[in-house]
Amino acid sequence: MDASFFDLFDPSPPSGSNSDSDLRNGNEDDEDVGGSNERIDSISQLLSHRTADGSSNELLQKGIDFNRGFLPPEPQLGNIEYKLKLINPSKQRFEHLVTQMKWRLREGNGEAIYEIGVSDSGHLHGLNDADMTVSLQTLNQMARKLDASTSILRRKSLADHRSVVEVLVRKIPDDQHNIEVRVAVLGGADAGKSTLLGVLTQGEVDNGRGLARLNMFRHMHEIQTGRTSCISHETLGFDAEGSVINYKYNEMMTAEEISDRSTKLVTFMDLAGHRRYLKTTVQALSGYCPHHALIVIAAGNISNMTREHLAIIHALDISFSIIVTKIDLAPPEPILFELKNLLTSIGYRKVPYLISNQDDVLNANTHQNVEPIVPIFCVSNVTGAGLDLLIQYLYVLSPGISNAEKERLEQQPIEFQIDEIFRVAEVGTVAGGLLCKGVLTENSQVKVGPLQDGSFFSVTVQTIHRNKAPCRVVRAGQSASLSFNNTAEPMPVLRSGMVILPDYESNEVACGCFFFQAQVSVLFHATRIFKGFQTTVHIGSIRQTAIIEGIMGAGETGIGTNQSASVLFRFVRHPEYVRPGMRILFREGTSKGIGKVTQVFPLKQTDNASTG
Repeated sequence: MDASFFDLFDPSPPSGSNSDSDLRNGNEDDEDVGGSNERIDSISQLLSHRTADGSSNELLQKGIDFNRGFLPPEPQLGNIEYKLKLINPSKQRFEHLVTQMKWRLREGNGEAIYEIGVSDSGHLHGLNDADMTVSLQTLNQMARKLDASTSILRRKSLADHRSVVEVLVRKIPDDQHNIEVRVAVLGGADAGKSTLLGVLTQGEVDNGRGLARLNMFRHMHEIQTGRTSCISHETLGFDAEGSVINYKYNEMMTAEEISDRSTKLVTFMDLAGHRRYLKTTVQALSGYCPHHALIVIAAGNISNMTREHLAIIHALDISFSIIVTKIDLAPPEPILFELKNLLTSIGYRKVPYLISNQDDVLNANTHQNVEPIVPIFCVSNVTGAGLDLLIQYLYVLSPGISNAEKERLEQQPIEFQIDEIFRVAEVGTVAGGLLCKGVLTENSQVKVGPLQDGSFFSVTVQTIHRNKAPCRVVRAGQSASLSFNNTAEPMPVLRSGMVILPDYESNEVACGCFFFQAQVSVLFHATRIFKGFQTTVHIGSIRQTAIIEGIMGAGETGIGTNQSASVLFRFVRHPEYVRPGMRILFREGTSKGIGKVTQVFPLKQTDNASTG
């Protein structure tokens, strides 16, 4: 049992590989990359263990390790490009290479990874020092042509004085200050989520008594209990060289300055871990559409709430990583055994990948979109062990949405999903949420709704704030807070789940609905679901109780676990704005299901039909 466990999690290269000659990020050695002189003994033993037969782990057998001598074949899609060499290309060839880089950057939403010295088949041929120098100079010229920057992530030495270099190419979109990645942080109560974010964003380790998490809390009862009850947003920035920009950068640092100084911005959403606040957590995952999720687990055992969060993340098809905290208090081996069994089970079919050095960080990030990899970090918020690897991972983490898809969304009519409502003195009502489509600017004429009768109310967007700083425009995929200017008549009471749409003067009138139809799949139910089943439905920022009014084709038998059907839902309290194609998640206790909306019955149409 021990052999299979260490065989799976050992991230080191197989025997006979030339790992000793590897250069980390140019010239660093393995010990420097570890980043902490206080590594826990059990972690060191765990990471340095070899199997009796010297066999490589499962990930290495799939050929994703940079140290093994080959990579997977070059992917046709995505932001990864292999180049054997870039030496004195002709003018026509150079223009072709620039166009190719532009496409890779679009695929990576402003970030592309170039492997120099690697053939399209993935074999590491390597280049001598002279050819590598010329190839890197050509790559820099290509990047400058697009106003992009380059930075070497790692360099591997091969035989005969040859080497392979991995380069990160980054181009900030012309209409943005930086590249933003939204990361949701989940896990059971007392796992250390808020403490971890406090340490990352404040730049100071915890004192072991919860000092780091105080900056994350928004309410007095959270400070008193130590438990998050609502969504908290924080940011972590990186400059072009990968240096961290947080509140420790200088004494007067603000969120606005962090955003302005950063070329890469990670926006964290600290979500509640207690079951009492599960509905808030699910609503945030559904409404804010995070690019990535961090599942935080305290060394000891995996709680039922953590398993619930994992199931929801998997159902929403969000990529995730796992952070094992408190390794200074308890050894992580029991948790890693549980994670291995859980992630490799039929329900997940994931490959756990324990991160022990910088090469593992880059391997996991590069191939996470190709292989079903789940990176696992072991950290301590008190000693700081493992935090440097997590920070490096966040620096290279990609948003996961191509720039072409982003541009397509920006060209559509605006749709802003309201998730939070605030009352600000001398400002009035402020709505926070996510802009799913379009581009929204100050002084835009919009309509908000639906109200109780399904209608929408016209208002003007007065101010826009992003990352706690004012801005003039917000684009598809960005979260923001909006204030409104409405002097004509009293502002209606807004609620979470409403949407903001363009105020067209045409005959096209938006309307809410009580009834909608969706093609759903039941992930789990203890028995079977029948007509009349009452459940909580999540559609974007919508969270409301709905009743199943009909199950097409199920007859009297209903539907059970792993079965699909077309289902007619009815909202219980008030109408909502729903459109075909939206993802739906419904849950009731341990029962869960997912699906997509296929048909909507607007309130005004149903009223007209009943009147006729």
